[in-house]
Amino acid sequence: MMIVAREALRQVVEAAEAAYPAECCGLLVGRTHPNGTIEVTRAHPSPNLGKQPNRFEIDPRLWVDLSRALGRGPMKVVGLYHSHPDGPAQPSAIDLEAAWGEELVWLIVGVSGTPVEGGEPRGQALQVTAHILDLGGRQFRELPLRTADWHAAPVRALPEDGERKKDDGE
Repeated sequence: MMIVAREALRQVVEAAEAAYPAECCGLLVGRTHPNGTIEVTRAHPSPNLGKQPNRFEIDPRLWVDLSRALGRGPMKVVGLYHSHPDGPAQPSAIDLEAAWGEELVWLIVGVSGTPVEGGEPRGQALQVTAHILDLGGRQFRELPLRTADWHAAPVRALPEDGERKKDDGE
């Protein structure tokens, strides 16, 4: 499971929408808990150094500087994020071909163009998914994704049969 701080998720989604129709990208900082849950506390945007429209490349200097700043503490780079303009929030064949790091989570934002009267379409995030490499890097596996403040919706107790009949006018 991946748990992401609401502010970090908001930052990623806003970056994806602002970059549309290009891809955005960046790094995710957090920690991996002993039970395997990946907790993301911060997102760090990167300029997209990709040379083709359907590619992303994170600035290696950001990765180095961030890793040095984090040192050997509990926080580290736990993953990366990027967007899929006019595509699903699922890893593509291009993503799999370029993927590395079975310990890294890949957060993907699907973005669609929303028409704007008299202007270029505006990006609208539709879905966010999280994935890790699996089977020796041969495929991605989707992880359940939650915000840090997520909680189950309240559920009402079912009325006893006698109460239901009374309420139904019987």
